[in-house]
Amino acid sequence: MLVFSSLSELRGWRAQQTADPVALVPTMGNLHQGHLQLVKRAQQATSQVVVSIFVNPMQFAANEDLDRYPRTFAEDCAALEALGVTAVFAPTVEDVYPRGLANQTSVTVPEISDILCGASRPGHFRGVATIVCKLFNMVQPDIAVFGQKDYQQLQVIRLMAADLSMSVDIIGEPTERAEDGLALSSRNGYLTTEERAKAPFIYQLLQQLAEQLQQGVAPAEVEQRGLTALTEQGFRPDYLSVRRQQDLQPVAAADTKLVILLAAYLGNTRLIDNLCMQR
Repeated sequence: MLVFSSLSELRGWRAQQTADPVALVPTMGNLHQGHLQLVKRAQQATSQVVVSIFVNPMQFAANEDLDRYPRTFAEDCAALEALGVTAVFAPTVEDVYPRGLANQTSVTVPEISDILCGASRPGHFRGVATIVCKLFNMVQPDIAVFGQKDYQQLQVIRLMAADLSMSVDIIGEPTERAEDGLALSSRNGYLTTEERAKAPFIYQLLQQLAEQLQQGVAPAEVEQRGLTALTEQGFRPDYLSVRRQQDLQPVAAADTKLVILLAAYLGNTRLIDNLCMQR
């Protein structure tokens, strides 16, 4: 497995890849089974898979967990090598933002970036769109694979790629879950033992709310029931919203493909999850 730490090394390799498509799996490291599933999905599409590992400071607010975000580079590389990944791209912050964050040209996807997680974390999706755009320009992938656990992020990236006429096939891979239903996330490691035992309630609740929507309960009523249930179980809800899948806009009567999205704090840990459904 190749490991590139500089853009010049990566581009030298990329220029030689003319036979098979190149797939990119962007990550911030601290890889878990969910990340590895994205890699396996990329390997189904092509033999040339690049995994980027970069903790992106632009998508963290000043009061968020950038400094304590887990960094496990050696372990990550070992797991990727065991899967037969072609290359790892692990640039430094100075490589990615040579003029500093304050002077960095940025990418903003309007409207969708300001709702849900975007409302709670202003500037977050500007950071996401900017780093993904840069990674697409750096790696020049034909294919990119993202997890559906970050559903809003996936839609932001799809819109960005379409708006900027990027020739990248973006694949969304279903959420990988623990046996008890909790969506796998690097931040799950922040949970205490007691909190970890309680966290699977989120997915149980999403399934219950999806059933209610299928039974004809109005989205607004479903949202209120969900928020009440989260609070009663000891969570601190950030939001719970029923939206249409394609653009995350409010649900109209004719919409049938819906997604329930939520974010809630359990202790000091912010958890997100979603469930797509059809009514």
